[in-house]
Amino acid sequence: MKERVTLTIESGILKQVDKRVNGTTVKNRSHAVELILRESMGTNTIRKGLILAGGKGTRLKPITDEIPKPLLPVHGKPILQYGIELFKKFGINEIILSIGYKGGQIKEYFGDGSRFGVTIHYVEEDEPLGTAGPLNLARKHLTEPFVMCNADELKDIDLTDMYLFHKDKKAMATIALTTVPDPSNYGVAKMQGDRIVEFIEKPVSPPSNLINAGLYILEPEVLKYIPKKGFAMVEKDVFPKIAAEGKLYGYHFSGQWMDTGTLDRYDRAIREWKGFTK
Repeated sequence: MKERVTLTIESGILKQVDKRVNGTTVKNRSHAVELILRESMGTNTIRKGLILAGGKGTRLKPITDEIPKPLLPVHGKPILQYGIELFKKFGINEIILSIGYKGGQIKEYFGDGSRFGVTIHYVEEDEPLGTAGPLNLARKHLTEPFVMCNADELKDIDLTDMYLFHKDKKAMATIALTTVPDPSNYGVAKMQGDRIVEFIEKPVSPPSNLINAGLYILEPEVLKYIPKKGFAMVEKDVFPKIAAEGKLYGYHFSGQWMDTGTLDRYDRAIREWKGFTK
């Protein structure tokens, strides 16, 4: 429950508050003040993130015969580095990397994370485990809410605002949703208000143009829905169960998003990625 208060603030400070307002992720002056208070009290932050970086990148052959997909460069940086920098920007300094294919190269480049101002833990997939299986390997780290994302997408998203949305909805899982002109190549969300009732994979007649952007805020309770061993997918094995309980929500963001999973999409990312907003 929210309550209305009246504040008297020095004009110079108020100007700084107003700089936070962008009309999208920070909607107005009141919203900006609330975010600043939450930041100072440490109540709107997530401390841990998990990045899935174990894929083989078969659609990017022959490039990925030599280099793992997360290390492919965009504007002089590996794609994975942008994910780490996004987390760090929003105070997520403890990061778990799930690695598999050519994971040694990823470990050699990122090390313990100190060079990037974060702490990195590694979990290693001896065999492909999908998008849910790696969470079993990371269970000991996932005892509080965390952000999980794919390593092969470029995203500019306000994780603070997304977490506030997640908490406000009392969600077990919140999926970042973005729009694309042709959603038929992706998993498309069927919505009921802000709640996701179903994901339809590569639909002929999409129910919306909102697609899964490959970034999630998850409560540790999500782990109970994951098979204890082997390959599993959050999209098919986990999220439908949470949706059936009415605890799966979609956060629609307006920032830039790019999938680099094919040669054409990777080429577009190199040409069009603008980096993070300030």
